[in-house]
Amino acid sequence: MKFGIIGTNWITDRFIEAGKVTEGFELHSVYSRTMDRAKAFSERHNIPNYTDNFDTFLADDALEAIYIATPNIYHHQQAIQAMNHKKHVLSEKPITTSLKNFNLMVQAQENNGVHFMEAMKSIYSPAYLKLKTWIDEIGTVRRVNFHYNQYSSRFDKYKSGIIENAFKPELGNGALMDLGVYTISPLVDLFGYPKTVQATGKILSTGADCQGTVICNYHNMTALLSFSKIIDSHLPSEIIGEEGIITIDKISAPSHIVKMNRAGEVIDTFSCDGLPMQYEIAHFIKAINEGSNDFNIETSSKTMQLIDEIKVQMDLLF
Repeated sequence: MKFGIIGTNWITDRFIEAGKVTEGFELHSVYSRTMDRAKAFSERHNIPNYTDNFDTFLADDALEAIYIATPNIYHHQQAIQAMNHKKHVLSEKPITTSLKNFNLMVQAQENNGVHFMEAMKSIYSPAYLKLKTWIDEIGTVRRVNFHYNQYSSRFDKYKSGIIENAFKPELGNGALMDLGVYTISPLVDLFGYPKTVQATGKILSTGADCQGTVICNYHNMTALLSFSKIIDSHLPSEIIGEEGIITIDKISAPSHIVKMNRAGEVIDTFSCDGLPMQYEIAHFIKAINEGSNDFNIETSSKTMQLIDEIKVQMDLLF
């Protein structure tokens, strides 16, 4: 499948690295707002076509799919434009900044007979898929602890008076959108939308959130989600049932999971060692080639719905 790239940053470098070890992946073109950046990126990754004209980029009949890795606020606009040109879309997480924008993307998909998918690498990991088969074995789930706390080097710059994109809410950025989404997506994928939500967080002078905590109540269980760009945490995430526990090394990119009984004795383990993004790429290509509708649209929709609710409670107005 011939891919075009929108966004020439470090996450795109990782995407291309993963694509090169994924069957069916082919780099075709790259778009950037400046020709110099487009050319430099194409030369670095041996991409045959490059341009600074978005219309020219999308009008290429040979182009089959678009990967979007621009600031969050632009995702839905660029995805809709791409789908209107009959291109499939794989968009970085969060897929957009609101449920309203997400629904506009769904409408564009339906109007054009193409597919779009959120590049939520965690839920395509073999470790995550194995985890889903284990849940029934740990009894009734009573508590979930998912967290992603990672100190940002950009916070050091913020404290010195330099505001970078990571802390600019006008771009749809902040701890919730950049990190918290990784705790929300697997939660709603595994357990659905919660009955009640309580959220709180810390807001910087720019209006961007730098950390947050969310309590999600379900009929039989409670989930605690935490995310931060101003601290680090190295504890695993957990799913705790009446009969056992599943630990997850990193909720944003599961690669090692452990199943234990209540006493903490290990029953089983599972690991995968591929590049985290290769699994989402493989799933996307396979689903399109096979004519499947397996793009986890419902999970992305519930994720955006929950993000909207958390933003209201945290007074995040973007």
